Amino acid sequence: MTAAFGAIAPGTDLPSHARELQRIHDAVLGGARPPARPRALVARSWSRMLAMGLDPDRNTREHLPASEIERLRHESPFSLVIDELRTVLTSVADASRFLVVVCDADGIVLWREGSARVRVVADQLGFAEGARWTEQVVGTNAIGTALAERAPVELFSAEHFEHTQHPWYCTAAPVHDPRTGDLLGVVDVSGPALTLHPAIGSLVQSAVRLAEARLWRLHQDRLDQLRRASEPLLGAQSGPLLVVDDHGWVAHHSGIAARDRIEVPRADRAVAVPGLGLCLPERITSGGAPANGGVAGGGWLIRPRDRTGAIAARLDLTGEPTLEVRSDDTSWRTSLTRRHAQILRVLSEAGVDGVTAGHLSTVLFGDAKHAVTVRAEISRLRRVVGALVTPNPYRLADGVTITVSEPGP
Repeated sequence: MTAAFGAIAPGTDLPSHARELQRIHDAVLGGARPPARPRALVARSWSRMLAMGLDPDRNTREHLPASEIERLRHESPFSLVIDELRTVLTSVADASRFLVVVCDADGIVLWREGSARVRVVADQLGFAEGARWTEQVVGTNAIGTALAERAPVELFSAEHFEHTQHPWYCTAAPVHDPRTGDLLGVVDVSGPALTLHPAIGSLVQSAVRLAEARLWRLHQDRLDQLRRASEPLLGAQSGPLLVVDDHGWVAHHSGIAARDRIEVPRADRAVAVPGLGLCLPERITSGGAPANGGVAGGGWLIRPRDRTGAIAARLDLTGEPTLEVRSDDTSWRTSLTRRHAQILRVLSEAGVDGVTAGHLSTVLFGDAKHAVTVRAEISRLRRVVGALVTPNPYRLADGVTITVSEPGP
């Protein structure tokens, strides 16, 4: 937990600090001048709550039915790492005094465990499985504010917006998909306010790093399994090719420089791969043979339909943004968001040196503070255009050219 987000420092007198925060909370929400300024993070969140007209005395919660909770758990990537999270977060001596909570990207509590005594108090707050703990529903809280800020958050006592949450601390950090940068959800530790220890933040962030590392290892294991399953097929092939999973991640390459990802394959459309040109994806069955028609299987075989390797594309900004990729005898077109079109335009102008996430953040948002958001946007863009864009630094791949059609005056 960085100093910018930690709620207390070592040696803080917690009862005195809680009383001071209560005075600040009452003054700000009452429209009076507070005795001290709330932390910038807290002030931003309170401003959002006041703008939404939330009532700090409100304490109504809705919970999803058990069947829906189970469905969300089954679909959540956290189901793959929940045991590791439990091990890390409940291994410390104070684990009997707090709750471990895991939420999805919508702020819905999917898992909660910890002290029976603390669980009883949490139940009175509606802080239980199936509840949605976003700012819009329960006001300023570490889970919802971490989702809103896309950053780790620790809140103590009256830094919470709702009065009923003042007896609590909560420490939360977002978890991102290590492959794509997409937000998966939040890991949170919460307990009685006067039991907060400065080390809790480090504990939560250690758990997040473990979860992300574990998810990455599982991703690599799945690619290894796909590569091994396709070995009988690969032995009978000649010429350059790739084997990729359903998300475009490369499990095997032959006759072409290694790439990490191409666009998501579809049976009905050619994909553009620098060095291979336009390729027609062929579904690989679990037995390792191509399956015509896109029958469900273990991945995709990507082979060139022409041997030029060069890819020319046109970014059309005269209306709704589109990208057209052309080859000698075929082409395909896809719609783009305006943000993705803006990114492609920047990359087309950057040349071989490319740009950093910080530079793209400045171009897109006016400052360099949104690098995490930029990386997520690039990941989403690469689902559409795949290996046309390469990371580290961000640039157009070798052999790719993009011309831009601008709107008229």
